[in-house]
Amino acid sequence: MRLGYTILYVSDVAAAVAFYARAFNLTPRFVHESGTYGELDTGATTLSFARHDLIEGHGFAYQRSEPAGPALGFEIGLVTDDVAQAYARALDAGALPVHPPARKPWGQTVAYVRDLEGFLVELCTPMG
Repeated sequence: MRLGYTILYVSDVAAAVAFYARAFNLTPRFVHESGTYGELDTGATTLSFARHDLIEGHGFAYQRSEPAGPALGFEIGLVTDDVAQAYARALDAGALPVHPPARKPWGQTVAYVRDLEGFLVELCTPMG
């Protein structure tokens, strides 16, 4: 088994892909012509976006991420050598600040922002 992708359900797939490209310098792979699905190249796995109506069509309940509401119980972790620069870039692109860069006792530098849909994004240096 291996992790192939993570899907974030959003209102506007093209806007989400464009935001992540601007805010986090990730490379878009594609946005489907229907506008219902898109992907970013993030290395070994893919960060994907799908429109809310796709998951609603599966017939089970889920919790939408809301920028003004509490963060959902997970985060997207993006690794960088320069957390301060990544944090500033994300804020310039419209990310909401959660916690500025801070050095942790184990040596890692970590910051948090929320994206346009309210998903929590951790910006961190590599472990070890």
